[in-house]
Amino acid sequence: MASTPTETQTVRAQAKWVRMSARKGRIVAEHIRGRSVPEARAVLAFTPRAAAREIEKVLASAVANAEANHGLVGDELIVHTAVVDEGPTLKRWRARARGRVARIKKHTCHITVLLTPMAEAPAVAAPRKRSEPTPAAAPEAAETEAAETEATAEPKPAARSRAKAAEKTEEETTESKPKKPRTPRRKKTED
Repeated sequence: MASTPTETQTVRAQAKWVRMSARKGRIVAEHIRGRSVPEARAVLAFTPRAAAREIEKVLASAVANAEANHGLVGDELIVHTAVVDEGPTLKRWRARARGRVARIKKHTCHITVLLTPMAEAPAVAAPRKRSEPTPAAAPEAAETEAAETEATAEPKPAARSRAKAAEKTEEETTESKPKKPRTPRRKKTED
């Protein structure tokens, strides 16, 4: 890519039609996004997934492109983006019992790695995790909790009538005679 003063210099490498599902590749690509190249190499070296080997090859290719074509130092680069897109799916068939067939889908993907120099690298937004409510929102949460406890303290009219009916049935069962345990029915036999 040509570099201009207003545009940040980026280096890209892509591997197409890799025989691996995009979902498996995305799991590994998330780990290197936003990291420096040496750190990304270390993460990929110790990741026990087959997708890590493929992404490692693309990362090495992007670093080689940066060094050979743009005169950049490989260890001073950051993985700006690492994307794994779906490729075409190869459809195959396998014979099964009674003349049936089972479909086999062989997924492919396209892996793209984009590198930028550390000095020019814009802040890469890491995925946000859910945080605790802010102190300003805490009084509102306390009010809602107080309202819920008040609602549970006073039963509604319909709930009261159900509770009274349940009490009456309990009283009736305790006052009546204890029932004998039922014996199972015997099967009728033809004589």
